[in-house]
Amino acid sequence: MNWYLKVLKQYTDFSGRARRKEYWMFFLFNIIFSYGINILAIIMEVPALAIVSTVYSLAVLIPSIAVGVRRMHDVGKSGWYLLIPIYSLVLACTDSEQGSNKWGENPKNPNNELNDIGVSEA
Repeated sequence: MNWYLKVLKQYTDFSGRARRKEYWMFFLFNIIFSYGINILAIIMEVPALAIVSTVYSLAVLIPSIAVGVRRMHDVGKSGWYLLIPIYSLVLACTDSEQGSNKWGENPKNPNNELNDIGVSEA
């Protein structure tokens, strides 16, 4: 849940990098909330919940795009790669680029000097 809240706090931050865990945990909680609201709307037969679902989807649209762009930055690509459907999914599943890149430090271990030379810890 902390990853979900972290993305919401960085609502319009399109710079920097987002690691895989941050991206996929936001995606997971977003799906759970969206489907949860929709299922409640169907079970309880309350049309107002469908409106709540639409408002929620609109509210998380910009944070979703922002975390996607930061995820593309983490693998060393421009945020525009998010617009290429299958390739962006492959990139979202790809491990972080080692060390720093032009979008910032590696979020997995930003204080590690070994990241800058591409060596990982055992």
